[in-house]
Amino acid sequence: MSGLCLAAAALSVALPLQSFTLAWTHSIEKIRWEEDYRIVDQRLQLVEARVRGHGAGMEPPEGAVLKDGVWHYRPALPPLPRVQLARSSYVADYEMCWDGLCRPMKDIAGPVEKVPVVELFPCDTP
Repeated sequence: MSGLCLAAAALSVALPLQSFTLAWTHSIEKIRWEEDYRIVDQRLQLVEARVRGHGAGMEPPEGAVLKDGVWHYRPALPPLPRVQLARSSYVADYEMCWDGLCRPMKDIAGPVEKVPVVELFPCDTP
């Protein structure tokens, strides 16, 4: 069965997921961003993105639709083999959401001080 793997240094976590949301808060504007991914043909397909406002360097792209105060859009990206997350103790950490629950990245990958970079990629899971 295919799923999602997270890897960094000595860390390796396999999650039996076909879709998930990656969320974070902009370091300056303190506005939440969300990206929905789906695993398609062993690649990560970014299906939709949302931003709950706009500000410094955060203008919604052309074609974005405002619904209930949230801009929704579909980034024009091809399916990706991997997504690399650079983490910092100076800003709020990433969250991963699936099955209706969001989990802090520290609960999945460990503290940012020990795991400053996490890679997400499709993999086989038990």
